[in-house]
Amino acid sequence: MTDHALLLVNLGSPASTSVADVRSYLNQFLMDPYVIDLPWPVRRLLVSLILIKRPEQSAHAYASIWWEEGSPLVVLSRRLQQAMTSRWHHGPVELAMRYGQPSIESALLRLVAQGYKRITLAPLYPQFADSTTTTVIEEARRVLREKKLDVQLSVLQPFYDQPEYLDALVATAKPYLQQDYDHLLLSFHGLPERHLKKLNPGHSFEGGGDCCADAPPEVVATCYRGQCLRTAKEFAKRLGLPDGKWSVSFQSRLGRAKWIEPYTEARLDELAKSGVKKVLVMCPAFVADCIETLEEIGDRGLEQFREAGGEELVLVPCLNDDPQWVRALSTLCERAPLAL
Repeated sequence: MTDHALLLVNLGSPASTSVADVRSYLNQFLMDPYVIDLPWPVRRLLVSLILIKRPEQSAHAYASIWWEEGSPLVVLSRRLQQAMTSRWHHGPVELAMRYGQPSIESALLRLVAQGYKRITLAPLYPQFADSTTTTVIEEARRVLREKKLDVQLSVLQPFYDQPEYLDALVATAKPYLQQDYDHLLLSFHGLPERHLKKLNPGHSFEGGGDCCADAPPEVVATCYRGQCLRTAKEFAKRLGLPDGKWSVSFQSRLGRAKWIEPYTEARLDELAKSGVKKVLVMCPAFVADCIETLEEIGDRGLEQFREAGGEELVLVPCLNDDPQWVRALSTLCERAPLAL
């Protein structure tokens, strides 16, 4: 069948490193009710306060990692799109961003205008969260509904435990793990704890222990932390990493709410103070390098680790457009079920 388009969707990026563009991007991102899940008036007030100082700080951070071609996240996502074009034989491969450009709406309208009525939507997030996966799906549904588009939609499911994804992770990490190092830290993006409790109100997330790792399948199905721990465990198992040689943490906290633990900042301090001199850091919640990997870990994380007594922090690249990841993603998208 050659009438089946593929739409890859990543988070997004400001159009440039100017404060105005960063403010516009952050406003769209933070006003998403799936990101800050508070009533609109409270969310609007909170975001307005954040936007007083945050855009200038973030603009500086973006400028420190910006490439000549543009935002690393967008550039790398474009490369993935181009690589996927040679493997997806059913139709065109489009790229959209949940925030910023190109938008999900413009990509869907473009595909429908070309006559495509069957589209596979691929949110590029291995682990499920409302603030990533759900908001992409709901935005696509909004466009289809409001524009009255006759489209049969399939949706790539979270692939945190799928062999193809795990094998691709292993392939990208192996060259780094074959070198001398003291510890591997798997740093996933963080989430406010309330996001997890809202989806599983009967499950306790206290203590940051193994409650999520040992949770029943019906909880793990929508438990971001549980899925991250499964990814880490299966990854370490494939490589035969001994206990104590690796650990998991969560980064990118924002605001005063309690976020899932352990925190990456605290973990880097602990590792340095325990005598770890060389730490490798992987970010398996991201499939493309971005500000959270390149600046938050590669720059600020390195500085923090050294200040705490460590010597070397090596950031292991994300999957980006690695050939094995391209093959894996193609296989995963082929399996995407029809959306209800």
